[in-house]
This record gives sequence, structure tokens and C-alpha cells, in this order.
Amino acid sequence: MANHKINITFDMFTLKESIVSSIIRRCVDATLAAEGVTADCEINVLVTNDRGIHAINKASRNIDKPTDVLSFPMFQLEAGNPPADWTEYLDPETDLCPLGDMCISLERAVAQAREFGHPTRREIGYLTIHSMLHLLGYDHLDEGPQKKQMRAREEAIAATIRGMTR
Repeated sequence: MANHKINITFDMFTLKESIVSSIIRRCVDATLAAEGVTADCEINVLVTNDRGIHAINKASRNIDKPTDVLSFPMFQLEAGNPPADWTEYLDPETDLCPLGDMCISLERAVAQAREFGHPTRREIGYLTIHSMLHLLGYDHLDEGPQKKQMRAREEAIAATIRGMTR
């Protein structure tokens, strides 16, 4: 069984830190397992609000508005085809593969859950899975086959996690 290091930081106050952290950890682990990642990985997660993610979106992508999730992959991996040998990706100091960073707006997740009519835990989980797939090389810029492939993986992974379906 893989031993992943998932660093979760909250830059805003919430009474539900342990619940949110648990959802994120389960979804990260499930995504890595479903995608056949055999290396021990390190992922950094920032949970923030709309104001926080807006600032990051503006600074990193020059987009002057909040969003639900941002992903910053460390490597350019091929979607659905993880390396058989992760040696070249490992940090020699930690023996972990630093996959990258994600930023989730908890405020946006709560609003979208209401809008879509499902539990907040499902929305947080979906955003986590979505971001993890970006860290693993998936994208949806073409709004066609790539988006369809990514959506199918998101739904398949979510279906394996208790509490993630409607």
C-alpha cells in the first residue's frame, strides 16, 4: 500500500477542518489508486475562500475572478498512463514524488453543492478528484474528447468512494 504525504493547509477558519481534510485525503488516495500510481507521492492542498482563490487565480493565471479549484502539476504526465518507473520523478531528500499543488475554494464548493443539489462533501470530493487528475496529466481544454475522458474518470473514481454519489 502506498504511503502518500498529503499536506492540507486552511487559510480561513472553519469548524469542519477535520471533515474536509478526511474527504480530501480519501479522494487523493482513491484517485492515485484508480490511476495506478505506484510511487509514494506528496501533494499540497490549500483550502481557502473565494477571496483567497481569486488572488491566486489572478497572480498565477492573470484571471481576475474566483474559481472553484486550481491545479499546479509539478510534471507533465500522460493522462491515463502513469510512468512504470517513478525513479526520475522522486525527490531524493524524501523519496516521494511531488505531484504538485491544488487550491480549493471551500466557499465555492458549498455554493456549487447547493446549486447542483448534492452534499457539500460530494462537491469537495469531486473538486479534489478533478484537481488530482490534472496533476496526473488530464486536461479538458478541448471541450471534446479530453473533457469526456476526464469526466468519465472523475465519475468512475467518485463511484468507488463511499458518500461520493448523490
